[in-house]
Amino acid sequence: MALMSNLRDKTHIILYTLMAAFLALIVFEWGMNFTGFTTKANQAGKINGKTVSMAEYDEVYKNFTANYRRANPGAELTPEAELSLREQAWNTVVDQTLLEQQFEKFSISLQDQEVVEALESSAPPQVIRQNFSDPATGALDRKKLDSARRDPRNKELWLQIEKIVRQELKVNKLIRALQTLDHVTGREVDDIINRQFTRFSASFIPVPVSFAGADSNFPVKEEEIKKYYDDHKELFRQAPSRKADFVFFPLTPSAKDSLAVRTELESIRAEFSAPTVNDSDYVKVQSDRPTGINVTYNRSDFSPAAGATLFNPSNLKPGTIVGPLADRGEYRMIKIKQVTTSRQPVARASHILLRFNPASRAEVQKVRELSLLISQQLQAGVPFESLARKYSADPGSALNGGDIGWFSRERMVPEFAAAVFNARPGAVIGPVQTQFGLHIIKVTGFDQSAVVCSEIVRNIRPSTESVESVRRQALAFQASAKEKGFDQTAAAAKLRIDKTGEFGKHMAVAQIGYSDKVTAFAFKASEGDLSDLLETEKGFYVMRLTEKNDTGYRLLDQDMKSRITAELVREKKGAALEKKLSAMAKGAGMSIEKIAAANQGLAVVSAENIQWSDGLIPGYGVDRPLVEAMSGMVVGKLSSPVKTTDGYALVLLTKRALPEGLDPKAEKVTVTPQLLRAKQEQLFAEFFAAVRKNAKVEDLRP
Repeated sequence: MALMSNLRDKTHIILYTLMAAFLALIVFEWGMNFTGFTTKANQAGKINGKTVSMAEYDEVYKNFTANYRRANPGAELTPEAELSLREQAWNTVVDQTLLEQQFEKFSISLQDQEVVEALESSAPPQVIRQNFSDPATGALDRKKLDSARRDPRNKELWLQIEKIVRQELKVNKLIRALQTLDHVTGREVDDIINRQFTRFSASFIPVPVSFAGADSNFPVKEEEIKKYYDDHKELFRQAPSRKADFVFFPLTPSAKDSLAVRTELESIRAEFSAPTVNDSDYVKVQSDRPTGINVTYNRSDFSPAAGATLFNPSNLKPGTIVGPLADRGEYRMIKIKQVTTSRQPVARASHILLRFNPASRAEVQKVRELSLLISQQLQAGVPFESLARKYSADPGSALNGGDIGWFSRERMVPEFAAAVFNARPGAVIGPVQTQFGLHIIKVTGFDQSAVVCSEIVRNIRPSTESVESVRRQALAFQASAKEKGFDQTAAAAKLRIDKTGEFGKHMAVAQIGYSDKVTAFAFKASEGDLSDLLETEKGFYVMRLTEKNDTGYRLLDQDMKSRITAELVREKKGAALEKKLSAMAKGAGMSIEKIAAANQGLAVVSAENIQWSDGLIPGYGVDRPLVEAMSGMVVGKLSSPVKTTDGYALVLLTKRALPEGLDPKAEKVTVTPQLLRAKQEQLFAEFFAAVRKNAKVEDLRP
């Protein structure tokens, strides 16, 4: 059943070995030499006693960075992206070293002849299929492959491809060495086909955990919390971590800084408007966004205020210079070349967002009631803007009365876009459900105006004077906090103290992001220590370390106790609910309808065309555990209580059938090799996960 559960969510089973493909991609993209690591100075870490030098780790990181830049031309490598790449590089080094150690353990080697045979076989390695197959048919283009192999200019490339092939073949040998699930039974194949294609009809009573009673009826003792923590300690394993309090002094441009940028642009306005100026050269020199040459913009490319100025009829003339316009932290000066019309309109709308968990019937019911209440208030004349400020779960737009500005159809999720672009200006529509929740939408208007233009953009940044002013404030606070105390100084200055939450040495810090200065302080300081001034791009931080955890596990602190308590209460309520439903179902002459009628708050849900493959119950929602249970039930027999996403259910399966026209024999031919490969891959994935879990990995990176 575990295997079935793992396959349940896969509409298409991936048929290649994930580790081999991963390593092939790494080597092919960057030409890395995965022949094992040698000991050098300046250690990055140790893996089961084998040293990895900083030079070797840095080489992997540089390759990741180079690939990132190739894939994202012109994109800034932010501290957060840099941190992510460093962790990817480290994990690659760890996994490859562990893999090499397994090759050695199982005495896995490879002869040159095996590589040649693999390249010439009718089913060559993955890297060959990826790069030498006909895109239209998927068939291997043998002529293209042979030509590339003979071309002397490809000598270096083929050395790298051979490394990839060797790696993939060695991984396949490792899989065969581990392989115990080397066949599939007819029963397993039948089970997969039946589960994948069978359609169910059923009636059921969903019962949420809350039906068991109030939480206070299920007290949790301190020793129960401790026992749960000890019994599940492996779930709480983590790298060393820290917590800290901090006061933040943001680097915000002053009004004087903003005025200075505006003045700079105004000083070149006349020069920019001259007919003799070469826009391409001028924009490249003067603009912080040098690509703004002969670009087409509509209202959705601006904030509402900036867009209103640009698209004012008095400005919509070729040759007009509009601006400087203040727009989302920058000033924009636009030279209109042509006034035109967009093929597709843009829209402006406001919305009230109501978030909920679609798998929770209680939340679904609650949000429906709230949407009805809002609709009633709108009909009674309450302004949409005031209701958005009161109810909307979208903080950005709620402050503006729900206004989300101008947008194109492509910028919104399909359900939202369809609702807006099929409505009339002024209409209030909804609720409309999307992946974000329920939306009640007010359509403000539509527009098809567009301009072709060149523009000069200047970002509004804090000046040196502003930076130094903030620095002095932060230094004064740090000095006072060191003398008089962190809390007292913050209270006297009416400054807010924020908390980082738990963070590791090589991870972003909540509310701060990635900062090597912050983590350097945190992992060198003792509890209670106050930092010096920590300068970042966003501003200055003064921190106080509040907790060190080098145990390798989450601490059993108050937060952890609260989480465990909630889980234990849920377990106790679940057990009580299961017992209660079992007693209901065993009553003489009881039917699913009688059970629902005898218990206030319970109702029978009936559904048809239920599919195991997606876990969707039409008219009810997605509940994978419930559908999984249905797939094993007997038609016409009331079930025992079965687990659901948020509680338990009693189920009466009324029908099961395969779709008409399905050929089970043909499906077996397709499914059997897929299932065998999936078993092999699952075995390898579980094996390698265990190898990594039991490995002694020492991360010594600074």
